[in-house]
Amino acid sequence: MEVRLSLFGFGNVGKAVAEVLLGKDFLFRKRHGMTFKVVSISDTSGTIWLPEGIDLREALLVKRSFGKLSAWTNEYEVYNLSPEEAVREVDADVVVDVTNDKNAHRWHLIAIKEGKGVVTSNKPPLAFHYAELVGEAERRTIPYLFEATVMAGTPIIGLLRENILGDSVRSIRAVLNATTTFILSKMEQGLEFEMALKHAQKLGIAETDPSEDIQGIDAGYKATILHSLVFGPKTFRDAEVRGIVGLNPENLKEARKLGMRTRLVATVEREKILVRPEKVPANSPLAVENNENAAILETDLLGRIVLKGPGAGPKETASGVVSDIIKAAKLLG
Repeated sequence: MEVRLSLFGFGNVGKAVAEVLLGKDFLFRKRHGMTFKVVSISDTSGTIWLPEGIDLREALLVKRSFGKLSAWTNEYEVYNLSPEEAVREVDADVVVDVTNDKNAHRWHLIAIKEGKGVVTSNKPPLAFHYAELVGEAERRTIPYLFEATVMAGTPIIGLLRENILGDSVRSIRAVLNATTTFILSKMEQGLEFEMALKHAQKLGIAETDPSEDIQGIDAGYKATILHSLVFGPKTFRDAEVRGIVGLNPENLKEARKLGMRTRLVATVEREKILVRPEKVPANSPLAVENNENAAILETDLLGRIVLKGPGAGPKETASGVVSDIIKAAKLLG
């Protein structure tokens, strides 16, 4: 079975997805009986489109060497297409969105209406348009998959959407943003907020513009998606969000001495989405370090479920994206 993919976004995550598709080609043939052919790749410089399939090794080489796909003019024509145009014109089975396009819901809907599966790691479309997107996909029996939007490749979405279908989830408490975990850990050691942030940026853990992380917006997007999945559709506007700006390192140090850790915790219950810094015991699953995320789910049948694993990183996010690509291909059959 050959599966044609249209890849939007060729930054760190997009490149990691391409590397997995390349490196595990034999495994996917053997285990799943499918081969993947990337027929288009779009970055901010343009779209490379080849119905016979793009050479991913060359694409990765061009991107690493020149920073943009439009530099590949000797081998391929570069098209100046909007995402909407590319979704309509490129003949693909699955559209893969690993961009940060806040308006991507528009072309996700176009893809669904054109009968194309959608796999995404992009959070705002679901944080603001979950009901419309998932509803349209369900009406048309088209796969719309978003594992990598929450906890990267650690499979909280799959667990909630596919596995514990007989359980009623009562609550979710989770640490969903690795950047704030790193900064708070450094502040617990005595660093001022600005110094901890600069350290995170230097290591590539925090973005050049870290506002969505430090203001709690990223965690709020993720918590909103979880609420929509478990308790029914909400939008980010329904979330109560407070970030980590303004926290006092001395307070964090004192709490640490008392066996507590300060983390940005999301609480999700029916009709409630709350993100704020909280003190958690040092032995709590939520007292994560580095790029780990953790979630504690309370259900009526299983009781307490703890899910813990990497919640950030290109390779880790690619794990969730590629898993969804395989699921989408199987559903499209």
